[in-house]
Amino acid sequence: MTVVLVGMPGCGKSTAGRQLARNLGWRFVDSDAEIEHEIGGPIRAFFDRNGEERFREIEQQVIERLSKPERLVLATGGGAVLRQQNRDAMAQPGNQVVYLRATPEDLARRLRHDTQRPLLQGGDPLRKLRDLFRQRDPLYREVASFVIDTGRTSVPTLVNLLCMQLEMAGLSRSA
Repeated sequence: MTVVLVGMPGCGKSTAGRQLARNLGWRFVDSDAEIEHEIGGPIRAFFDRNGEERFREIEQQVIERLSKPERLVLATGGGAVLRQQNRDAMAQPGNQVVYLRATPEDLARRLRHDTQRPLLQGGDPLRKLRDLFRQRDPLYREVASFVIDTGRTSVPTLVNLLCMQLEMAGLSRSA
């Protein structure tokens, strides 16, 4: 089984995913880090040079490769759900897709000093987060096996919630 974490930028996918993988004794992969390895540099620079469409093509290849059911926790980029092919790859049999849901207001608070996320640069970040949330929330829900509201939850509490939910879904550490 692969546990795939989806959600808005800043919802805790990478932070909680690393800890969840440690708790399960599984491998952790951040799809954005994999993409940066493939393109040979930061996503933001690639995004600026080549545009969102080219970035999404590479992201799709990475998601397809990493979504194969194995003992893996995969943190995806916030926009990975935009392509149907990615949603199909993530939700294939044997995988559990977890939507880590946070409000745009909580995300704006967490990301107020972030300069690395291309879609949040310039203008009004809260307005951008609200627009992204309106567009993406239905897609996250469509692909999710279950939803966990992150709100102001601490990382250890969030990881415990994830472990309990996965256990209820039939995952054991030996799966």
